[in-house]
Amino acid sequence: MTIETSPQAAIIGAGPAGLMAAEVLAAAGIGVTVYERMPSAGRKFLLAGRGGLNVTHSEPLAAFLGRYREAEAALRPAIEAFSPEDLRGWCEGLGQTTFVGSSGRVFPVSLKTSPLLRAWLGRLGGLGVQFKLRHRWLGWDADGALQFAAPDGTVAVKPDLTVLALGGASWPQLGSDGSWTAALAAAGVEIAPLRPSNSGFLANWSPHFRERFAGQPLKGIALTIGRTRVRSEAMITQTGLEGSGIYALSPELREAIAATGEARLYIDLLPLIPLHELQPRLAKSREKQSLSGVLRKATKLPPAAVGLMHEVAISQGTPLSGLSRDKLAEFIKGVPVRLVGVAPIERAISTAGGVALEAVDAGFMLKAKPGTFVAGEMLDWEAPTGGYLLQASFATGAAAARGALEWLAERRQSEN
Repeated sequence: MTIETSPQAAIIGAGPAGLMAAEVLAAAGIGVTVYERMPSAGRKFLLAGRGGLNVTHSEPLAAFLGRYREAEAALRPAIEAFSPEDLRGWCEGLGQTTFVGSSGRVFPVSLKTSPLLRAWLGRLGGLGVQFKLRHRWLGWDADGALQFAAPDGTVAVKPDLTVLALGGASWPQLGSDGSWTAALAAAGVEIAPLRPSNSGFLANWSPHFRERFAGQPLKGIALTIGRTRVRSEAMITQTGLEGSGIYALSPELREAIAATGEARLYIDLLPLIPLHELQPRLAKSREKQSLSGVLRKATKLPPAAVGLMHEVAISQGTPLSGLSRDKLAEFIKGVPVRLVGVAPIERAISTAGGVALEAVDAGFMLKAKPGTFVAGEMLDWEAPTGGYLLQASFATGAAAARGALEWLAERRQSEN
């Protein structure tokens, strides 16, 4: 085993949270080394920009913070200190102007991650940040040193402070596999089980429906489970449903399935048309037309939406042709889709669970491990897609670094 000269700060994980922590610490004059298990930095960050890098959202901060649900109070100081506006200014400082899309989401003009990441890594290099790639964290040894499996063997490092930013357990091939939970649990840190978030959900589609409609969107719909309703869209998949509307309801759907083995999701295919207007429209159109003609002319629903109606109606034992005018209108306003499982965590966009928020102090330092800070998706919070995931990762990375600086200053003062 080789012993390296201790850097002042060790950052474990080269995603947005880890790199932001590295920037804040290095800008404060701390020597920083970033350890990353993959051959390059920011691999999952690059994936996030595959369809257009959505860095944050432009909605008012109060509504923005509400997206974090139970974790809002714990994340509020970090996000207020590094707000969506601050994030946009930070992007601007790296030469990446941002714009607000029609949905309120914020993107760099390039829409890509790679220009932003290249500029960021250049800035970090200018601040003296060192990178140790292909270094997989193994936990702590008996002397409290960080252990890494490195290309040349096991390496032990004993820095002044550590920031853990290893991500959750989604897309493990890009570096975040959740294996860190064992090391933290062994150190006495409370860990909530990692669960898929912003994930797809499983349905028992018939072969005909799956072959005909998998890959087709359901746009301009409203989705409801229990008392929660969202206006959004969804995508029919080979195994069930996914998409932004499904992701927004991930917590409710996941918990319903965990409790009862299934979740009943109601899909309003025409949310802009009230039931009392839809019923006479259907009645008038149905006088001399076939059912398909009625649905086509009176509702203008796309084939995928009509196909979903047929699929669900048949699964319930009552074909659409057997529904009365009023019942057909009610069905359109709330197609009851039965979801029976959650897609594998490896394919989820993000994960829930992780280090309990009660296990860290206000500076995101582990109460059970002084001098060790946690940021990003390792913490037990979740949020929908739309910029909220990256915003919290950036913000908690910066907050953990500030917490580390305060802790280091207090320790040095006490030593003097």
